[in-house]
Amino acid sequence: MRKWLVGLAMLGAPLMANEALAQSKELTLERVFASPDLNGPQPRAAKLSPDGKFLTLLRNRADEKERFDLWAMDTRTGEWRMLVDSKKVGTGAALSEAEKMQRERARIGGSKGIVAYDWAPDGKSVLVPLEGELYRAGIDGSIAKLPAKAGPKLNAEVSPAGGYVSWVQDQNLVVLGAAGGEPRAITDDGQGTVHWGEAEFVAQEEMARFNGYWWSPDDKYVAVERFDEAPVGIVTRAAIGAEGTQLFQQRYPKAGTPNVKVALYVMDPHGGHKVAVDLGADADIYLARVDWSQDGRTLYVQRQNREQTVLDLLQVDPATGKSILLFSERARAKSWVNLSKALTPLGDGSLLWWSERDGHGHLYRFAKGKFTQITKGDWEVTPDIVGVDEAKGRVFFLGNKDGVLERHLYSADYRKGGAVTRLTEAGWWNEAVMDLSGTHAIVKRSNPGQPAQTYLADASGKRIAWVNENAVTAADHPYNAYLAGHRERSFGTIKAADGSVLHWEMITPKLEPGKKYPVFFQHYGGPHAQQVSKAWGGALQQYLVSRGYIWFQLDNRGSANRGVDFESQIWHAMGSVEVEDQVAGANYLKSLDYVDPNKVVTYGWSYGGYMTLKLLEKAPGVFAAGVAGAPVTKWELYDTHYTERYMGDPNKVPEAYKASDNIGEAAKIADPMLLIHGMADDNVVFENSTALAATLQRAEVPFEMMFYPGHTHKVGGPGISVHLWNTILDFLDRKTGAKR
Repeated sequence: MRKWLVGLAMLGAPLMANEALAQSKELTLERVFASPDLNGPQPRAAKLSPDGKFLTLLRNRADEKERFDLWAMDTRTGEWRMLVDSKKVGTGAALSEAEKMQRERARIGGSKGIVAYDWAPDGKSVLVPLEGELYRAGIDGSIAKLPAKAGPKLNAEVSPAGGYVSWVQDQNLVVLGAAGGEPRAITDDGQGTVHWGEAEFVAQEEMARFNGYWWSPDDKYVAVERFDEAPVGIVTRAAIGAEGTQLFQQRYPKAGTPNVKVALYVMDPHGGHKVAVDLGADADIYLARVDWSQDGRTLYVQRQNREQTVLDLLQVDPATGKSILLFSERARAKSWVNLSKALTPLGDGSLLWWSERDGHGHLYRFAKGKFTQITKGDWEVTPDIVGVDEAKGRVFFLGNKDGVLERHLYSADYRKGGAVTRLTEAGWWNEAVMDLSGTHAIVKRSNPGQPAQTYLADASGKRIAWVNENAVTAADHPYNAYLAGHRERSFGTIKAADGSVLHWEMITPKLEPGKKYPVFFQHYGGPHAQQVSKAWGGALQQYLVSRGYIWFQLDNRGSANRGVDFESQIWHAMGSVEVEDQVAGANYLKSLDYVDPNKVVTYGWSYGGYMTLKLLEKAPGVFAAGVAGAPVTKWELYDTHYTERYMGDPNKVPEAYKASDNIGEAAKIADPMLLIHGMADDNVVFENSTALAATLQRAEVPFEMMFYPGHTHKVGGPGISVHLWNTILDFLDRKTGAKR
C-alpha cells in the first residue's frame, strides 16, 4: 500500500511545477470547439481494478477530443500507459443504429473510440467493446478479440465471479465461458419486436437504466428482461441526411399510448433453468430496477405503476420466480415518486434505501420490516449511494447539506444514524465513485474557476494523489492562454411569487461606468435537473461574455435538488410556474443599471427550447429575441415515462396538455424567434418543430429556422458546433443591434 501511495503522489508534481502566469489571448468561437479541449483532459469512467493494483480510465486525445482510449496506471509505481489504442485496435466499422441510439440516450452520442469497459474480477484483464467487436485487454499488454458472430454487440460485461462474458446480439442474450469454447445464445425468440437483455427506450431515455440483464454474484443465475414492442405505436422517423434520407419505423411510446410488454426471467447461464418472475397482476407497469442480494439467494425488483405514484420493492425467489411485496413508496398528493439507484443489499440481509417520504431525498435502512432514517433535514441526498464500508458501518453519498449550489461527498453511520461528515472541500461541485469495500474514492470536482479535476482519496476524504490535476494555472493547460480574459461568476437569489427562493448565476464583461449591456439569458427550466451550481461552466459562456453579453441563468420552481414541494409545482402544469420565474428573472435583470432592458435575449435547448416558446407566447415584449433549440411543442408527442410523470395521461387530463402545449398559442409569438432542430432526432422527434413551423406559417407569423441534416437531439461536432453558434449569435446580433 505504501508503494501505491508514493507512486500516486508523484502524479501531481509535474503540473504543480509548471505553473505560470496566464497569457493574454483572444478567445474565438473556433477555438472553443477545437482540439485540444479547452477544459483540459477530461477522462471518463475512472475505476480501480478489483485487486487495487491498477486505476483505469477513458482519456480523450489532444488532437481529437471526441475520441477516447483506455489508459491504465500502476498504482504501485504511478506509471501510466495506454492499455487500448482505439485507432490501432478498432476496425473502423460504422456503428449500428441501435448502438448510435444507445449512446445518444446515455448522452455520449458524439463520442468515438472506447466508451465503456468492464474489469474481470481477478484484476488481470479488461473487457473492451469497440466498433462491433469485443476484446480482452490483459494488463500485460496483450489484446485478444473474443470469438463472436459478426454484427453489433450491446451491453457486454464480465459476470461477477468471472466465469462468463455476456452480451446482447440479434436481440438475444449471448454467453461465452471465460475458459473458452463458443458463445451461445441462451434466449432464442429475440427477433422482430421481441428483445432480450436490453433496456427499452423509456428505460434508457428516462429511467437511467441502460441494461436488461443482471448476473447473480456467484454466476449461478442471470435475471433477463424480455420486452415486446408490438403494442407500441410506430413513428416513421425520417433521418434526413445531407445526401439522402433514411426512414426508420421507430417504436416510440407517445404519452397516453401503450408501452412495451415487459417480463423478467431468471435463467442459468446454460439456458437450462428458466422461470418467470411474478411481477403482479397489472401488466401495465415499469420494470425500474433489478438487484441481487450479496449471497445470490434473493432477487430484488423495483416495480413502478404506470402513473408513477407507487414504487414497490419485490423480493423474488430465483429458484421459483415467486415474489412477495417488501414495501411501497407512495407519492404525495399532486406529485410523483422519483426513482433512485440507491438500493444496496448488505451482508446482514438489511437494505439501504433512498426515499423522499419526508419531503426531501434521504437515506434509510430497512431491516426486519422496519425503516430507520439515516440522514434528515432540509437538504437533499442525491438518489444514489457512492460506497459502503460494512466493516465500519459507514455509507458514503453525495448531497447538498452545505448549500444547494455545491455538491459534496459525505459519510454517515448507517447503524446509528446521526452525524453526517463532509469529506470534500467547500466551494466545489463533486462526483465520486468508490471501491467495493468503501476504503478509497475517486473524486471528480470542478468550480467556476477550475475545470474538472480527478483525485484519489481515502475514506476520510483526504486526497492521496491526483489522477488528473488539470490545473488551469499550469503553463501547458489549453485554457491557460485565455485566463487573463476569464471573468468570474457571481451568484444571487430572487423570490418567486409564492416566496420560494430562486438561485441565479451571472457572468459580466468588465463593466464600464454608464454603459448598458445586452444579456444572453440561458435557461433549461425542466424537472429533474439543476443548472445553477458552483461547477465549471466551460469556455462557451466566456466567449459569449467576450462578445459583450452578460451571461445569466436561473433555476425556476420545478427544478431538482430542492425538495418535493419545490419540484412538484409543475404537476399537470408544465409551462406555468417555470415561465413566471424566468420572467421574474428577466425583470430583475432589467432593474440593474448596467443592463440594457431592450436587449435581453433568451436561449434554451430541449425543455429549454420548449421554455423559449412559452416565454415568447406568454410574455410578449419581455425578450428582444428568442432561440428555441429542439423544442417539445406538443407533449402528446413526447414519451410516456417522462411526460406522464409530470403531466398525467392525456386521455384523462386533456385540458392540462392543451394548456401546456405550444401549438395552440403559437400565433401569439410576436418577438423575433429562431427555431433549430436536428433532422434525425429520435428523442424530441423532428415532428415537434415541423408542426410548429406549419402553424406559424399558416398564421403568417414571421420567424427564422435552421435545421441540421443527419443530426439527432445533440447538434454539434467538428464544424457543426461553430456553424450552430454563429447562426445563433448572428441572429441575436441582428435582432438586438448588438455589436462586439
